[in-house]
Formats: sequence, C-alpha cells, structure tokens
Amino acid sequence: MSEKVRPALYIVPTPIGNMDDMTFRAVRILKSVDIIACEDTRVTGKLLFYYKINTPMVSYHEYNESQKVDFLVNEIFRGKAVALVSDAGTPLISDPGFPLVRKCREERIDVIALPGASAFVTAISASGFPSHQFKFLGFVPNGRGRKKFLESLLEEDCTLIMYESPNRVKRFLKDLNKMKEDDFRICLARELTKKFEEYIIDTIENIQTKLNELTLKGEFVIIIDKNKK
Repeated sequence: MSEKVRPALYIVPTPIGNMDDMTFRAVRILKSVDIIACEDTRVTGKLLFYYKINTPMVSYHEYNESQKVDFLVNEIFRGKAVALVSDAGTPLISDPGFPLVRKCREERIDVIALPGASAFVTAISASGFPSHQFKFLGFVPNGRGRKKFLESLLEEDCTLIMYESPNRVKRFLKDLNKMKEDDFRICLARELTKKFEEYIIDTIENIQTKLNELTLKGEFVIIIDKNKK
C-alpha cells in the first residue's frame, strides 16, 4: 500500500494513447491520494485497472464543474488529498479543471502539478516545424467566432497549434484554404503514441487529397507553420 500524501490538489497527467506513458510519480500519487476526480470514470477506470490502483473516483467534467468544486475543496479541508485527471493528457489543457484550481488558490490550498503527457507538445516536437515561438489555440471554434478565428490565423507569423475532431477536420482545411492568400505547410498529427501514429505534413491542398483516402478517427493536432522566411 502506498504511503499517503499530504492534503492538497494534485494535477496528474495521464497517457494520451499509450498506457505505458504514465510516470512512476503519477502512479504513486494516484495510489496515495484519497480521491481521484476524473472526466469519465469508465475511461480512468481502465487506467487504474492497468496499474492496479484502487483509489475511489468521482466524476468531474464540464457539465458538473460548478457543483463539484465546493465538494472537492471541502474534502481537502477535511484532510483528504485529491488528484485531478482528464481522460487523456494534462488536465486543464483544453479540458476541465480551471475553476477547481482557481478555488484552491483562493482558499490557500496547495496545488501540486506533475509534468507529463500533452498531445500538442508531443506533436510539435516531432513535426519539424519551428518551436522557438508558438501559440496553442485549443479547439477550433465550430460556431460563433469561427470566421474571426480563421482570420486571426492568417495574421500570425509563428507556429500555430490547435485541436480538431475527425468529423470537422476536412471542413477546417476547406475553410482555411478559401481564405488564405499565401501558401504554407501544415502538419496533421493523429493517433499519437499509438500503434498507427501518423504525421501528415504538406500543403493544405495536398493534405485535403490525402484525407479523402483515410478513415478519420480520433482527435487531430493541427500545426501550421506561419513563420516568415
């Protein structure tokens, strides 16, 4: 049995695909805390089973954040240690968690963040695109603000990184291609750390052709090289 850790909120990254990417420290923390707050107990449950972790879970996602923040903060005040995880990667990176962390800071509760997996960091490190300066933009807006978002991409002159779902990635490329004036390279990364990991690096037009030949599943990391030569 793991030694208990002190009462605090622990931000614990989880694998983005390959179960073996957990750190020793992350496993130890998840075994040692009293509660694991997770987006989907079914997803996190598979991870806990893999590492033989028996810590109780509570759901914490975008639809119940406001209700669960006070509960989790009160549990820490009662002397319990709470770990926050997302379904994959580092919590709060395009995932729930910000209200909980902010509340803990306001209440002077220690927040201890562990380093670990992140899809966009993994993708840019292997893309071959300039990484000395970049912007991470989260998920591409699908409704209001989409046009303004696309226009802002064309004004940038650094590497841009964003996420997109498989059922919308073609639309994103089509819309961006209509608006652009200059050509630039794009990297689509998918199935990162998994058996069929793939990086597609080309112009927008060529990537659009390639996508028509693929079965699209899983979220995409999109990287745009806007660095001016």
